[in-house]
Amino acid sequence: MRSPLKIGLISYRSNPHCGGQGVYIRHLSHALSDLGHQVEVIAGPPDPQLNNGTSPAVSLTMLQTLDLYNPADLFRTPRLAELKDPINLIEWLDVSAMGYPEPFTFGMRVKRHIRETQKKYDIIHDNQSLSYGILSLCRSMPVTATIHHPMTVDRRLAVQNAPGFLGKLKAIRWYSFISMQKRVAKRLPHLITVSDSSKADIAKEFSIPPSRFTTIPIGIDTKSFYPVDTIKADPNRIIVTNSADTPLKGLAFLLKAVNEIVKIRPVNLTIIGAPKKNGTVERMVKTLNLKPHVRFTGRIDHDRFVREYAEAAIAVIPSLYEGFGLPVGEAMACRKPVISTTGGALPEVAGDAAVMVPPADVNALKKAIIDLLENPGLREDLAEKGFQRIMSRFTWEKTAMRTVDAYREAIRDYH
Repeated sequence: MRSPLKIGLISYRSNPHCGGQGVYIRHLSHALSDLGHQVEVIAGPPDPQLNNGTSPAVSLTMLQTLDLYNPADLFRTPRLAELKDPINLIEWLDVSAMGYPEPFTFGMRVKRHIRETQKKYDIIHDNQSLSYGILSLCRSMPVTATIHHPMTVDRRLAVQNAPGFLGKLKAIRWYSFISMQKRVAKRLPHLITVSDSSKADIAKEFSIPPSRFTTIPIGIDTKSFYPVDTIKADPNRIIVTNSADTPLKGLAFLLKAVNEIVKIRPVNLTIIGAPKKNGTVERMVKTLNLKPHVRFTGRIDHDRFVREYAEAAIAVIPSLYEGFGLPVGEAMACRKPVISTTGGALPEVAGDAAVMVPPADVNALKKAIIDLLENPGLREDLAEKGFQRIMSRFTWEKTAMRTVDAYREAIRDYH
């Protein structure tokens, strides 16, 4: 039997309740621990809430940061004592200049922490900070990194959708950390990504040979997402988990499609989460007079999340691009028929178990929703097909086993 590994997982900002990266770090750490490996997550706020009693304890080290993106105290002014730390000063100055320095400064904090504590790991696994501080650790131990998708795609869409010249400059400034990520990724000998689509896009955008990547699909948390047979679905209700104003998520196109559908037949849209106050989504709902047909749930727990899926007839994923596409897998795990765009890696997750439409195509979305709402037999077929696909192909145990194989290859090459 091969000896267990001591693994350092680096995660600069991993909200456990939303976002693919937060879900990834939480479940991967548990799955690696379940395989018998010693796992320590070194994280920044918010607390990733790793230890919930479902697996052997995962060690968590929370590093002190300014936490300037905390919604409860957004962009606060640091105390003078805090700014005596050079890393804090760099972070605050960059944020004040409308940048996003967290990947860079968190890498500095990790490097300092490991140097001061003299910790040693069999391998360091970085969760897409791709910072200079993490790269410097390559001198003393093997390092790999997961890149979920190229942030250049986010930047391109943000600039395209930003209002006016000044808005576009702000978007470019915000994504200025990408130049660092490109440089670091090029110098790491082993990289992990979550889909073949992401591998091709990252290789092209970052000018990295595809041979440097190992593709390891993300697992689906089937303990949190599962069918609820005791709840009867509303035959006119559709559900979407993309509440963000981020253009990448494509919610604007779904709202336009719903606006067309309500002129023809009844439909109700449940949006998991809450819109940004006075943001694009909230303004669209008002402008299109969709308030009677659209409901935001606000922040909800997993039990409520599963009930919301159970009450819906269809799940819709309107994203313009996804590096993997957790919402597709989660909806299928809840045994819901799915309509998804073909953006990025979504077809790799959906396979032949969903209705696929082109990204940003309002008419295609409208037609697919109407056709599926009016065809209960097809809904049942897709629901069962999707459920079986997730249960047979996308488990966290398989993800962890393949990740360990990638670790051992990186360790062997390092030594």
